[in-house]
Amino acid sequence: MKALLLVDIQNDFLPGGALAVADGDAVVPVANRLMPRFEHVVASQDWHPPHHLSFAAEHAGFDPFQVTELDGLEQILWPVHCVQGSPGASFASALDVAGIDHVVRKGTDRRIDSYSAFHDNGHRQATGLTGHLRARGVEHVVVVGLAADVCVKFTVMDALAEGFGVTLVRDGTRGVDMQAGDTEAAIEAMRAAGAVVVDSESLITDA
Repeated sequence: MKALLLVDIQNDFLPGGALAVADGDAVVPVANRLMPRFEHVVASQDWHPPHHLSFAAEHAGFDPFQVTELDGLEQILWPVHCVQGSPGASFASALDVAGIDHVVRKGTDRRIDSYSAFHDNGHRQATGLTGHLRARGVEHVVVVGLAADVCVKFTVMDALAEGFGVTLVRDGTRGVDMQAGDTEAAIEAMRAAGAVVVDSESLITDA
């Protein structure tokens, strides 16, 4: 069985949000078109407590997108985003949330970031997503969401490591591109690791 996995389609990652991904809102209609074609739809949600240590504001003298170390791990410092219960942490208003069967919240530990929907960045704690999917007979995940070069990439790599087949929907993701070319490099890395990269139209046509 295949499941659709929506990664962090939240207001703060859309244009106008605190950590906006250029053209990020373009993934929403792709997600909405695909949801009815899957028996099971899971969405991940960045869900940071206030004063999360991945926020640049928590580090004197640092600006967003600079790099430091956090609990032994290299950490990109981000603008304050997706704070628990805030409007920015909510799913995109145009996303058909009624089609979502299960939500996985991540990044809830103040001391460690969690890009992947499966594990935190140090692989110290799991989110429970692997067990959730296995219990429902899911063997393959189709991934849509934000951002291609951060949370989508980490989610895809973890899904492959957990033994799931993975399809990445190319037109259903956009990247931060902190350095020019980051998004394309991330997509090629996911492909090289074993993900199949397709456009959404092929999934709709095949369904």
